Amino acid sequence: MLKIIPSADKAALDRLLKRRQVRLDSAEAVVEPIIEAVRKRGDRALIEYARKFDGLDRPALRVPVEELQAAHRELSAELKRALEIASGRIRRFAELQKPREWSKAAGRGSKLGQIVRPLASVAAYVPGGRYPLPSTLMMTVIPAQAAGVRTISVASPRPTSVTLGTAGFLGVSHLFHMGGAQAIAAFAFGTESVPRAERIVGPGNIYVAAAKKLLAGTVGIDFIAGPTEILLIAAKGATKKDARSLAADMLAQAEHDVDASAVVLTTSKRLAEWIAAEVARQLETLPTRSVATKAIDRNSAVIVVESIDEAMEISNRFAPEHLSIPDASWLDKVENAGSVFVGSWSPEAAGDYASGPNHVLPTGGAATLRGGLSVLDYVKIISVQELNEQGLRRLAPAITALARAEGLEAHARSIEVRLDE
Repeated sequence: MLKIIPSADKAALDRLLKRRQVRLDSAEAVVEPIIEAVRKRGDRALIEYARKFDGLDRPALRVPVEELQAAHRELSAELKRALEIASGRIRRFAELQKPREWSKAAGRGSKLGQIVRPLASVAAYVPGGRYPLPSTLMMTVIPAQAAGVRTISVASPRPTSVTLGTAGFLGVSHLFHMGGAQAIAAFAFGTESVPRAERIVGPGNIYVAAAKKLLAGTVGIDFIAGPTEILLIAAKGATKKDARSLAADMLAQAEHDVDASAVVLTTSKRLAEWIAAEVARQLETLPTRSVATKAIDRNSAVIVVESIDEAMEISNRFAPEHLSIPDASWLDKVENAGSVFVGSWSPEAAGDYASGPNHVLPTGGAATLRGGLSVLDYVKIISVQELNEQGLRRLAPAITALARAEGLEAHARSIEVRLDE
């Protein structure tokens, strides 16, 4: 049953916020020996784990490109068209995100700028557990392609024909039938058949998250993702029709996982009651209700707030993965969110598939630190500086004074030796 909580109930509000914290301690203990086995034994360990956990029934981990292309040919015309539309919008958005190179004069004798270079290799983890996620394949591979990454690898446990067909559509050449901590370790170290990646991206279960945490530093990662979440702020004067949409958006999030969280903030107790009734009604016919019901009961609520300002304060403290706001005038108040959905015609499900922005987003409060996966995760921005003699002479007094203040005499002399000559 969906809870209705007054914002004055600070204890209940705190419990709702703290519930999202990801506990990886026990998972780390499980994955540490798996990581070590892959580091030491490479493909032999990977294949053993893939046969045990991922249903591998082929002699090698890598799925042949011909099989991916054949799987694409077998997709329905409707699904092929959907892939074309969604991938086109994702690619255009990634292209718009790409940082630009520039070079500008910065005073007499000085030129500054930046160049942009792609990572040499990246790996994408595409979950294959309760639901196949070809959308995540697009969200992780397309920005890498837009960035110009040369080697793009994908790991997916128990990949379905739709996942394989999507990989064929995208032109993926390195797709591996493997999952879990062992896949993360393979990309971190590299094995006989799996290329080492400079960065691993994409969501996964708690064991994938634990492996990413333990191997961060050995390999770059995007972020450690926890259970998915959405926070919706209802407009003043919302109606019963709005309650239906809000309830549907809550359930769209809740069906992901029993640990998912869906929260609505409203100033109206009546709207809160309408939403609770709608959630109960819609659950009756929802095929995924066994999962969604648990997420609603355990981790979700409608919070009745005193004012819009209080709603935004709670939202920014929550730092939700997905944030839905009534209209664009609220954007100035948004400080922390993975991705923002503006207005009743912008449901979160549109962002999951075809709007264009990435759906791999920070969870568990990580949106206080960064936004979602983007083309920036696949490139390096390298600064460039060029001084002539005049430019160095102008900066020399500041450089040598700072160097000697830090006790770094050779730094100062490296400037003076040029000017003395």
